[in-house]
Amino acid sequence: MGPSPAHQRLRRPLPSIGFALAAVGLAVIFLTAAQAQDASRLCGGIGTDDTLRPVPASLGPAVNTVFGMSMPPAQAARMTSYGCVRGRALVCTAGANLPCGKANVSRKLPGADAYCRQNPNADFIPAAATGHDTIFEWRCSGRTATATKQTAQVDDRGFIKDFWKPLR
Repeated sequence: MGPSPAHQRLRRPLPSIGFALAAVGLAVIFLTAAQAQDASRLCGGIGTDDTLRPVPASLGPAVNTVFGMSMPPAQAARMTSYGCVRGRALVCTAGANLPCGKANVSRKLPGADAYCRQNPNADFIPAAATGHDTIFEWRCSGRTATATKQTAQVDDRGFIKDFWKPLR
């Protein structure tokens, strides 16, 4: 009695590692080209529009690449928004301290003032009181909040520059 059909399949030579790596390389090239095509279509007819839109799930790997992340692609896409500037997609991945909406450039924050009424002369006001979208560090001058230092730059549309990257 000879080997079973299943054992015969196992005894066949495996494809060469070089062939397998070449196939993976081609898949990456095609995936990257497809992502670039998808990314270029996002804002094609829009021009400039500050509406934050959800990133298609197919662009999760591209989002990971842009931000140097390694999260599951579906999660990367879910956490990321895009906006259109001159027909080009810019992306922002939101996080606890990474707001994607417009920055708060005000030098008067009611939440910060309330904090200072409870904590006069505090050297630092936490983001829970100022909001995460402020571009300043804050301290209490007596019972009044004072912006001490600008910590982020804002683009010409009002978003924090460092949080937005072009999608390729």
